[in-house]
Amino acid sequence: MAKEIGKVALLWRGDRQARETAQAETSRFVRIFDALARRNIHAEPAVYADDLMDEVRAQLLGVDGVLVWVDPLSDGRSRAALDPMLREVAAQGVWVSTHPDVIAKMGVKEILHRTRDLGWGTDTHIYRSAGAFRDEFPARLRETGPRVLKRNRGNGGQGIWKVELMSEGPDAMCLRVLEARRGSVPEDISLAAFAARCDEYIEDDGCVIDQPFQARLPDGMIRCYMGGDGVLGFGHQLIKALIAPPSEPGPRIMYPASAPQFQRLRQLMEGDWTPRLAERLEIDRQRLPVVWDADFLYGPRTGAGEDTYVLCEINVSSVFPIPDQAPDEIAKLVEERLLHIC
Repeated sequence: MAKEIGKVALLWRGDRQARETAQAETSRFVRIFDALARRNIHAEPAVYADDLMDEVRAQLLGVDGVLVWVDPLSDGRSRAALDPMLREVAAQGVWVSTHPDVIAKMGVKEILHRTRDLGWGTDTHIYRSAGAFRDEFPARLRETGPRVLKRNRGNGGQGIWKVELMSEGPDAMCLRVLEARRGSVPEDISLAAFAARCDEYIEDDGCVIDQPFQARLPDGMIRCYMGGDGVLGFGHQLIKALIAPPSEPGPRIMYPASAPQFQRLRQLMEGDWTPRLAERLEIDRQRLPVVWDADFLYGPRTGAGEDTYVLCEINVSSVFPIPDQAPDEIAKLVEERLLHIC
């Protein structure tokens, strides 16, 4: 019998009952459990809730590594208690992917501003105070047309707004705004009232990011799935977010890393953008997440008719579902990381 390489836990959010009944073979991560087992890596469920903190901590201290799938915001819950615990177990020698310190660099919208010059950027601005937003945003909206504002942390379209100028009088601007959250409808609102919402984002998250609305949004979004610094596959989806009803999202069609239509994007990600991203953020290759994704919209075509790509966000907290080929590649990367720390 082959020697066991190490022990890892797969952590996701649940409750007491979910923790007591969790089984690898019935979880949504079954293919990842199976791929790890094929590489002689023992993997076990670690269902987490804030009120189960002590026993989850004890479990994690008994394994070599933990793979985490927990959104930054979900049903009013955040990672405010989880992240310090993960830092604690990591400090005691447990390998954590994705480590909260890496999430704080990669998994926030501020990265769109920090990396706007890498080749995937656009006319991106950042507001770190309510005063800066009120001083700078109105002129930008007048001059460039519809903008997209993004709170620094979130998921599921929360705090991402398309903003259009509808009218302007001597004393007020009237905006039409649409949130990317599922089920949202356009809303007409004054600049002052909308700015008050952004004040909350700045207070909670430290900044708001401002990008131009991409006219080719109806062409869909490309999700580039990554394992460390290598491409795992792609997903393409016709999306509904920021498109006024009655638009409907299409299914996400998964493709292998070898898909011909995405080879230019793959070359850019593996050969240029990801190495420069890691250097810019000072993240060692061994600390890049074992699974993450970069979401791209189509930018303006070049004069030769080639597509360009605009980064709209990076997800590192809870990337799922994933392409069919990804579990084996994730397990391979986990094996490499475990052998590296042993």
